Amino acid sequence: MDIIIFLSELGHSIRPWLDDISTAIVACLLIVFGGDINRFLRRRLSKYNFIIRTLAFILVNAFGYGLLIVHLSPLLHRELLNIPNYLSISIIAVIFIFIGCWAQRNKQA
Repeated sequence: MDIIIFLSELGHSIRPWLDDISTAIVACLLIVFGGDINRFLRRRLSKYNFIIRTLAFILVNAFGYGLLIVHLSPLLHRELLNIPNYLSISIIAVIFIFIGCWAQRNKQA
């Protein structure tokens, strides 16, 4: 029972930073999967003019990823707020460990 109390207190102590944590999770996911997204776009747009390809990459990389961070972070923040305190620290740790393992496996780190 003491571990539940400890995890609950730890989860409560990170509540003020859940907004930053959710932004970090979304940003890490975009870093890990950004190469795959860009590779997919490069293959799809290879037959088009250089200017169109460049414009598409600018739109996706500058605006698309920015919009994803701006719109997904609040959604993730709301979902993290719904998690009970004693589970939140464990779930956040598992998410970051998963992202790190995925990046390591795909040679992103």
